[in-house]
Amino acid sequence: MANIKLSAISTRAPKDFDKQETKEKLLSILEKLDALQNLLYAESKHSILVVIQGMDASGKDGTIRNVFGKLNPQGVKVKSFKVPTAEELSHDFLWRVHAAAPAKGEIQIFNRSHYEDILVTRVHNMIDDDMARKRMKAINQFEQLLKEHNNTKILKFYLHVSPEEQQERLKERIEDPAKQWKYNENDFREAKLWDEYMKVYEDCFEYCNDIPWTIVPADQNWYKEYVIASTLLDTLKGLDMKFPGLKKEVSPKL
Repeated sequence: MANIKLSAISTRAPKDFDKQETKEKLLSILEKLDALQNLLYAESKHSILVVIQGMDASGKDGTIRNVFGKLNPQGVKVKSFKVPTAEELSHDFLWRVHAAAPAKGEIQIFNRSHYEDILVTRVHNMIDDDMARKRMKAINQFEQLLKEHNNTKILKFYLHVSPEEQQERLKERIEDPAKQWKYNENDFREAKLWDEYMKVYEDCFEYCNDIPWTIVPADQNWYKEYVIASTLLDTLKGLDMKFPGLKKEVSPKL
């Protein structure tokens, strides 16, 4: 995914997608996901890691609620990575991330992720380019470790929202009583660094693409949720899973 320019990629659904028809397809997909997630949990041979990245107000929380909310909570976990604690900072930057990696049979969702350590940290000059490259190499190796040693399928989604749509959504957090709990004055300050964030995201797509990214147009929630749900569906179907059947009891040896 070299030389990606986010400004050249639409943040809206293709014109040939009908909203109502796509929402109906999404409902059908969610029913299939429910059954496949149950099979994933029962077979317990594979795990799924879903990485969701995006600018503030790109719709990460809504995506998790609307795509994964109908699945059995026994087999789905969500982890949000916020500012590291003192204990976390005393370890390497992937220490807290590895502890949250999915066990076999689980779907683990990262609402923001290990990629924050090469995004926010670069925009705010906490690390230099040389350290960023070293961290990117470590991230690629970490993801290959999960893939090769725990049968983990990793799905990486960047929610591609336009700056205009972001501003509308941030304003809603001030005006809508049901969304005021999400309001954070710092979100508006971060939004002013839009160009800097786009540069580091594009760098991330180029150098952390051993496991590819899906850039999801995110201005329209119905299309964003459809893309993510259908990608997850294809991934689960591709695992060719089977229920394990009755377990044979082994008589104890005397």
